[in-house]
Amino acid sequence: MQNQKQTVAIVGPKGGVGKTIISANLAIALSKLGKKVIVVDLDLGASNLHTTFGLTAPKYTLDDYIFNKVSKLSEIVQKTDIDNLKIICGGDVPGIANLHYQKKVKLIRNLATLESDFVLLDLGAGVSYNVVDFLIIAQNGLLVTTPDVNSLLNCYSFIKTLIFRRLTFYLRRAKCPELLELLEKAKQTDDHPHLKTMEDFLREARKIDAALAEGAKKILWRFKPTVVVNRIQTANDAKAGETIRKLMRQYLSVESSVTMSIREDQAVRDALANLTPIMLKSPQSKFCKDINKIAQTLYNSEAGN
Repeated sequence: MQNQKQTVAIVGPKGGVGKTIISANLAIALSKLGKKVIVVDLDLGASNLHTTFGLTAPKYTLDDYIFNKVSKLSEIVQKTDIDNLKIICGGDVPGIANLHYQKKVKLIRNLATLESDFVLLDLGAGVSYNVVDFLIIAQNGLLVTTPDVNSLLNCYSFIKTLIFRRLTFYLRRAKCPELLELLEKAKQTDDHPHLKTMEDFLREARKIDAALAEGAKKILWRFKPTVVVNRIQTANDAKAGETIRKLMRQYLSVESSVTMSIREDQAVRDALANLTPIMLKSPQSKFCKDINKIAQTLYNSEAGN
């Protein structure tokens, strides 16, 4: 049976965590495993993924598709110098970051029609609905953080926003305004301390509609985020992923999550200075070995479909 294409969204809830470098080199690692890969710059309005590959003046960008300058998404896919790897460069038109939800859905559906085994989406930083929606639609996500407290808290806040957004979609489809109102209250825990955790929300939701509450619980049960902790330097840094896992279990009722780590590596800065992906410049570096582990996990996941 033919394997299903994997769409993997890579997001850094806080800027400067290395999301784009990870996206570019993960794409290369998967291509070296013999997979056809298309990496897409969806950091709309602030794109720079192409520079990681040494491309300074891309012929086409996502703007050309979004503003109907080309008729098919495949027309803006560009080859790179790396076998099996192609790129869709991002756009820089002001306001493009605020895409309507239906346009996001259309874009993801068209990405799924492209000839590839993996489509990697390099998303923008922050917790905007634009970023959250792309991650939800893609269904596969890597959340990139660093071990510092602010970055970890931003990552947790992003996951919380993602969960509330998913539940909002679910309850809107179910047309249950009472539960939607309860969910809104759960966002304001200072005003509604009895809704401090997701388990608290589910308890109150069962009083309104037990069946819908059970459906919400299943959404949480199926949610298995992968958190990538970048720039690990110490043994204590390596425990950062467990901190987020505990927060997710305690407050969001997310029991199943994966954490992976990438070690700090001077070779990354050296490669950046040369506008050369580190996977090509220093393939035996610590960073590349850790990226290869993530690529192998994705590869094995695809093989298991």
